[in-house]
Amino acid sequence: MLKIAESQIGVTENSAGGGTPFHSWYMSSQRAKETIARDGGSIQAYANAPWCAMFVSWVGEKAGARPTVGWDAYTVTYAKWFQANKRWGTVAKPGAIVFYDWNGKSTSGIDHVGMVKQDNGNGTITAIEGNTGNGKVEQRIRPKSQVVGYGYPDYKA
Repeated sequence: MLKIAESQIGVTENSAGGGTPFHSWYMSSQRAKETIARDGGSIQAYANAPWCAMFVSWVGEKAGARPTVGWDAYTVTYAKWFQANKRWGTVAKPGAIVFYDWNGKSTSGIDHVGMVKQDNGNGTITAIEGNTGNGKVEQRIRPKSQVVGYGYPDYKA
């Protein structure tokens, strides 16, 4: 999954905040229909929606790991999926899905999601993330103090 995520570094959203392959994939997925049934809205609303969770979901799909990576467009629901499946914790492991809250440490406040590349051993992690502040897929170094928790996919050896 990390290799797939890294291969997307540099993919940029359009001026409206959408237009990525991740938006297109999600909009055509069964999961989009399910989330509309759950949350309301329309398929078209995903065209320019925040896409960090769509990116991680797309990577899981491309890796053939969706059953253990999950898929969602909403970061809070995505984190709760890992919690409900007892695949949640506080250790930064390569390949883990990292959930951030910029204003605290609450699951309900999760703002952003990415994929851990490494624990830097100095209170920070390196992650691959979509929909960064620059509207791109980027590799970022972030403080662990912004992390709510980690979802652990069941990767096959």
